[in-house]
Amino acid sequence: MGLALSATMVVGAPTTAQAVDIKLEPYVTGINTPLAMVQPAGDDRKFVIEQFGKVRVIDADGNLLPTPFLDIRNKIVTQWHDFDERGLLGIAFHPDFANNGKFYVAYSTTTNFQGDLAKLFWWDHTNTVEEYTVSADDPNVADMHSGRIISEIDWPQFNHNGHWIGFGPDGMLYISTGDGGYANDWGIGHNVTEGNGQDLSVLHGKILRIDVNGSSDGKNYAIPADNPFVDNDEAAPEIYAYGLRNPWRCSFDMGGENRLFCADVQQNSFEEVDIIAAGDNMGWRKKEATHCFNYQAPDDHPADCDQAGMVDPIMEYPNCTAQPDGCKGISVTGGYVYRGSHADWDGKYIFGDWSKSFATMDGQIFIGTEADDGTWSMEVANVTNMDGSKPYVLAFAQDADGEVYALTSITTGPNGTLDTIYKIVPAN
Repeated sequence: MGLALSATMVVGAPTTAQAVDIKLEPYVTGINTPLAMVQPAGDDRKFVIEQFGKVRVIDADGNLLPTPFLDIRNKIVTQWHDFDERGLLGIAFHPDFANNGKFYVAYSTTTNFQGDLAKLFWWDHTNTVEEYTVSADDPNVADMHSGRIISEIDWPQFNHNGHWIGFGPDGMLYISTGDGGYANDWGIGHNVTEGNGQDLSVLHGKILRIDVNGSSDGKNYAIPADNPFVDNDEAAPEIYAYGLRNPWRCSFDMGGENRLFCADVQQNSFEEVDIIAAGDNMGWRKKEATHCFNYQAPDDHPADCDQAGMVDPIMEYPNCTAQPDGCKGISVTGGYVYRGSHADWDGKYIFGDWSKSFATMDGQIFIGTEADDGTWSMEVANVTNMDGSKPYVLAFAQDADGEVYALTSITTGPNGTLDTIYKIVPAN
């Protein structure tokens, strides 16, 4: 049994990828809107974040412990029941976590605009990265009094938050940020002329890179000396890459060249997946994926635009909002390069899409394959053990063995405790 779809070639010369049949094996259930699951180096536990504000522990036997590792619901902005992009958004463990017990969470909190009345009345929230330390008495509970704010970024709208966080192989902390929200990189809190994505003076629409082991200029982090814009007086020195709209889930390949993969949610017509390097301009809002973009007419793509210095995505596909014929989803969800025990999958990028519809659960899982010439193709994976609609795909995760998991929900908002994490395995 299998669904043999033709390969979708999106960037570069035509290649063909073999269709992939998979199964989703339930791993953990009974959680609330899981947005990330991380296994620290040398640890047999996994830590999963729930959007409404808890971090939960999954022990070595796959049991979800009842007591939260961290509970910061009191710090989370009041969320909308039906749909919200704010909340507890990211988690990362210090490379030396086994010795120093430090970890980091990214979350949306109430406004902290420090006397700026314009922001106080019109802006929505503040996205925060905070450091915590594990309790000295219980390794399964964090010290609630150890919190130390690392970064705070004021946010004009409720959406496009990004805020995946992760340590790179270089030991630096990377932070993804969306363009500030609303739509088309336009409106309150956006650069009127070029949008936030192209504005190097702001931290929205970027990949940031900081050193949490140092401090500088009154901040609880240092700027790495080799960041690409440290010598540019008109750019924020934290910026690693720019031109992003809403990078929803990034990851470093645990093998190969440890490349940074990010899925960047686009506007109405296309979705994209990127490999991002230092100094890259990914194009937003001048471009939507590989297509020129006009923020005043978002569904009508100009034939030509200035694309100098911009880096194209490795994969793109049609968004059902504006291109219903042959579309594959409405909001791309970033995943991981597979490095587990199934040799045929080694080096493939497993990712997905939240759903093909807001109205009905129809989450998608894709398999990206790199050809010898560096071009990529993608397949819609056939989930052989599920009939009909699939749950919303919120995020993906990878364990220490390189296996990949899908984090899913059966609701559109951060509520309930009936959501499930699945392990992705071959169908036979």
